[in-house]
Amino acid sequence: MKVVIDGSNLAHYKKNKDSKPQLSNILAAVDALEKNGDEFVIIVDASLRHEIDDKLQFEKLLESENVEQVESGNNADHFIFELAEKENAKILSNDKFRDFTDEYKDINSMRIPFAFDGDNITFGKIRKPKRDKHILQNICDEIIKQLDFKRWNVYSDKNGVEISPLNIVKQAIVKIDNENNVDSKIENLFSKIPLFNKVMDMVEDVEIAAPYVIFVLVHPKDYKIVVKNAGNISVTVADRLRLEKKPLIAVRNDLFMKPGNFELNVMIADEVSDNAHYNIEIRINTHDEVFIKKNSRNIASTIAGRLGSWKFPFVSVKPDMLLEKPGDFEIILVKGGKLDE
Repeated sequence: MKVVIDGSNLAHYKKNKDSKPQLSNILAAVDALEKNGDEFVIIVDASLRHEIDDKLQFEKLLESENVEQVESGNNADHFIFELAEKENAKILSNDKFRDFTDEYKDINSMRIPFAFDGDNITFGKIRKPKRDKHILQNICDEIIKQLDFKRWNVYSDKNGVEISPLNIVKQAIVKIDNENNVDSKIENLFSKIPLFNKVMDMVEDVEIAAPYVIFVLVHPKDYKIVVKNAGNISVTVADRLRLEKKPLIAVRNDLFMKPGNFELNVMIADEVSDNAHYNIEIRINTHDEVFIKKNSRNIASTIAGRLGSWKFPFVSVKPDMLLEKPGDFEIILVKGGKLDE
């Protein structure tokens, strides 16, 4: 393990009888880290050489290659964080670094606390990094953003409606009815064209007969209850809209949905894709790797439901050492299926 020692914080933690910071505190930490086989660098403020209890030994310490004194007028904390981030190192310090919380969101996962029992130093446990609560949604958002850039039509509503079989029926009727109303507006514009009424009768017959696919987007916790009621939902929608064919109900786990809410992506059956036209590669930090792998199926379901695709895209999750912080990721869409054609 690589460690950046906050030398000034250590020296001031336990002062001598004359209230002077002690060099022995730093040396105790150095001894403990060496016994553990850890690599370390000591960073100290310029003012410490004037305050330390053993100035002669401290000057000798400053001559060491792994000790760096910050120039007068500069804050050592900046150098400590820059070095720790660059070297992917931990920081040995009891400083809470409150002035840096905006820049470094999870300081406690970088910091090793310490305590003294007499002259012996003991190191505390490093807290696990805080997981980004919205990382799954952020990943799906980035995928949708890239798909949108490639001019794919992606269902984007995320507000959600309170889930119940009745509400799903109501929303489906409204969405399908609204699609038909678009053609009625066209009818008003072109009603004077000869034989238009006969043509419109033919179009209306096609609309009524057209099989719809209703993608019900739900939180994974609500998947079973919607699947259980899918048959009744389909029959009710068909009866109310006088459809010759019952709509197909496709339930999809959707990571944007909160428990108890749903969205509907309603499509004409001919518009639904039989293939996943792409594969998704997620490059992820090591902190979130296992969590994202466990949810890769739900990511695939979310994208399939919003694209209107029967087949889920293949989602691969790869750890990337350049992505160091919790929440860091990169998305790469890889051509697949019929996308090359």
